[in-house]
Amino acid sequence: MNIVVCLKQTFDTEAKIVLDSSGNIDSTGVEQVINPYDEFAIEEGLQLREKFGGEVTVVSMGPEKAEAAIRTALAMGCDKGVLITDPEIVNPDEWAAAEVLSKAISQIPYDIILVGRIAVDFGSSQVGVRLADLLDIPSVSSILKLEIEGDKATVTREIDGGTEFIEIGLPAVLTAQKGLNTPRYPSMMGIMKAKKKEVKVLSLADLGLNASDLQPKMTVQKFSLPTPRTAGKKITGEPAETAAELAK
Repeated sequence: MNIVVCLKQTFDTEAKIVLDSSGNIDSTGVEQVINPYDEFAIEEGLQLREKFGGEVTVVSMGPEKAEAAIRTALAMGCDKGVLITDPEIVNPDEWAAAEVLSKAISQIPYDIILVGRIAVDFGSSQVGVRLADLLDIPSVSSILKLEIEGDKATVTREIDGGTEFIEIGLPAVLTAQKGLNTPRYPSMMGIMKAKKKEVKVLSLADLGLNASDLQPKMTVQKFSLPTPRTAGKKITGEPAETAAELAK
């Protein structure tokens, strides 16, 4: 079975977000990791390979430093990596990301494509379903369980107030929700092997694209941080007085 997993490098969820003098997010000194929901997709891909054989290829779009996230996925056990990086890719929206990923994945044999349900940075939940539309294959989002028999997949997906069971033909795009599995940690042997595994680097030209093909459908006007919490107020005095003050 040929399994493709899409991953994104994001800020560590524990990182403190600050804005620079231009009002943009400042990544200086911030640790970047695999998007946590993509880890569920990676783990599911590895489990499918262990059951059915085949290969797991991870595909990512981003700056050159995103290769570190791919290497982590390879250390977890994935077989190959593909990084699409190009200086002409500037602040892509979800539409542009799906366009680029679809071109790269079209060059790879695949029976199933796994994507995290949501990215913890922009939180759009759009790339997976847009990718399926561009590849003209079905998709199911927020899956909690996956069973495959032949060219059919039976999935349990999360919906408001419960779960839903869906049978879908392969190939398909499935987006992974928390609860699908427990992602493994890279082993020391896996880390050493990952250094020798193939990471293919592609530019827009390699995909037959250029910057004019990727004009975003959405632009971000500005970023702003949440209003800081005000300090707590301590009320002192006799119980009756403090209760009345608190009630106010």
